[in-house]
Amino acid sequence: RILTAFTLAVCLSSPGKAQQQCTNGFDLDRASGQCLDIDECRTIPEACRGDMVCVNQNGGYLCVPRTNPVYRSPYLSPYSNVYPPPPAPGPVPNYPTVTRPLICRFGFQLDENNQCADVDECASDSHQCNPTQICINTEGGYTCSCTEGYWLLEGQCLDIDECRYGYCQQLCANVPGSYSCTCNPGFTLNDDGRSCQDVNECTSENPCTQTCVNTYGSFLCRCEPGYELEADGVNCSDMDECSFSEFLCQHECVNSPGSYYCTCPSGYNLLDDSRSCQDINECEIRNFTCTSQQTCFNIPGEYKCLDPVRCEEPYLQINENRCMCPAENPGCRDQPFTILYRVMDMVSGRSVPSDIFQMQATTRYPGAYYIFQIKSGNEGREFYMRQTGPISATLVMTRPVKGPRTIELDLEMITVNTVINFRGSSVIRLRIFVSQYSF
Repeated sequence: RILTAFTLAVCLSSPGKAQQQCTNGFDLDRASGQCLDIDECRTIPEACRGDMVCVNQNGGYLCVPRTNPVYRSPYLSPYSNVYPPPPAPGPVPNYPTVTRPLICRFGFQLDENNQCADVDECASDSHQCNPTQICINTEGGYTCSCTEGYWLLEGQCLDIDECRYGYCQQLCANVPGSYSCTCNPGFTLNDDGRSCQDVNECTSENPCTQTCVNTYGSFLCRCEPGYELEADGVNCSDMDECSFSEFLCQHECVNSPGSYYCTCPSGYNLLDDSRSCQDINECEIRNFTCTSQQTCFNIPGEYKCLDPVRCEEPYLQINENRCMCPAENPGCRDQPFTILYRVMDMVSGRSVPSDIFQMQATTRYPGAYYIFQIKSGNEGREFYMRQTGPISATLVMTRPVKGPRTIELDLEMITVNTVINFRGSSVIRLRIFVSQYSF
């Protein structure tokens, strides 16, 4: 009888490769990762011909005679009429026992329990990773990788420039295998080590001497009214409002820390607008030192005590402010017929030209005409008489007059009558008190 056996070698593998291969007669079971025997008696049509019966073996199969009591196909029914009935019992031949050895797939090896266990190529240093790489053991093999902060490029681990990819919100410093994030001044690094948060300098440590305003990444200092920010942007200094304009106060501006106030000279009261000055009429409130014979005359900022008018020879006193020189008195021939005493006040620096006093005749005679002129007191040529009508004229100030000053002018009105060949004059003795101030 012929015994035909078809067996092949065990699983082969190439050293250093991580992929499992099975030899003919075995097929890789992807679920378990092991090489399993192929049952050729099932998969190969007519594996044995003639009177031979197929018997599957580990990694192959056998073709044995149908009458061989040792091998019986597991696929044939014991009652099949195809095969002859079993022979009578007789002595069993002494055939060698066929054993099926356990073969592990690549990356596994038999352990002490005769089980396939994973081979740790990284621990056994049987891997082929580059020195710049790290070995990571896997089931049945291993993987070559790089540490964090590096990437694998053409078998080499190269540093990853995290700063190039915007890992940090603001400032980034790349270091081998890692990176470091920092923030601009005015920001603090968050717990995530990447993003930045604005620092409120005003609450943590007020850097301003007065008011602090927080901004994104910085702060601004503000000063209270009446103060101005210095060049350092932090400190505040008092603002001298009085130096900005001379029109803040009518009289005098006094600077104070953070503000200013106005004052008025003696003889004035400060008005409710806190800048204007109003004259105090001492004569009206009877706050003066004039005698009972004198007359109190108020002028801006002060007052004058006027003595009574006393007419000098050859004048006679007509009333309290008029003196007359009688025509029958020879001493009056070249003198003005009457002298009228008038008093007025005027502020200092009054704008010019300015009409300040009007003079006119009380009666008009037929055939008479009148001439008006300044007889005395105009040595500085600050005034002139402008005739405004046949019987009237106006005193005009042509140059500013500064006070305090007292000016006394004799304003003469000359009467000329050609009909009766008469020429005479009257004088107004005008006393002008110019105050010290322009208000």
